Amino acid sequence: MGRTLSIGDIHGGLKALKQLLHDKVKVTTEDTIIFLGDYVDGWSDSANVVSYLIELAKDFDCIFIRGNHDDLTHQYLKSGAMTDRWVIHGGQSSIDGYAKLSSKEIQQHLIFFSAMQNYYIDDQNRLFVHAGFTNLHGPENEYYDTGFYWDRTLWEMAISLDPNIEKTSEFYPKRLQIFEEIFIGHTPVTRIGESLPVNKASIWNIDTGAAFKGSISAIDINTKEVWQSDPVYTLYPNEDGRN
Repeated sequence: MGRTLSIGDIHGGLKALKQLLHDKVKVTTEDTIIFLGDYVDGWSDSANVVSYLIELAKDFDCIFIRGNHDDLTHQYLKSGAMTDRWVIHGGQSSIDGYAKLSSKEIQQHLIFFSAMQNYYIDDQNRLFVHAGFTNLHGPENEYYDTGFYWDRTLWEMAISLDPNIEKTSEFYPKRLQIFEEIFIGHTPVTRIGESLPVNKASIWNIDTGAAFKGSISAIDINTKEVWQSDPVYTLYPNEDGRN
């Protein structure tokens, strides 16, 4: 029986992603791979990462969660919409990358972006989402989709939670009582001085800062074995990424 793997933020680091999957994880067609989003915006291979994932999904069981940077790039490809903030925070790498693709390739990418899921719940009641959700009754009750790939309150709540509060307490956060575990990306754990995926309460944060000075990480969601690429910036020595 294969493994179920979850992959954190990639941000255009195709060289690191290939190293992680094929040299470190040694992924097989028996495995299921759940990607937590932010495939683009960072390193120069942003558009190439999407091309690679489209091909990967032809041979491997893949689930693609939508990240905020994926949504921003999707909006750009659909309508040309862009903001200075997006361009500065990694968007330029996607603009440059997509300028090199044919219209046929871009159409394939538009299909890929449209097909991404905002979240995924497996048969063991484990949630996979890029950022979080805000509704106390669960993600299916959200009024707006944007929270799934922009929210930071779920993670901020988890890292500030008093570990002595019992899960059965009336003061224990309702959002953390819904699922057995929650796997997220979006907020690099390097912001709290960590380099490996971090577990707080029922949440596992797999974003290890690939867009900056960190690595791309993978975790076996059952055994919690972790694999990491080399720090992505070392594989793109002539680029700045989002640093």
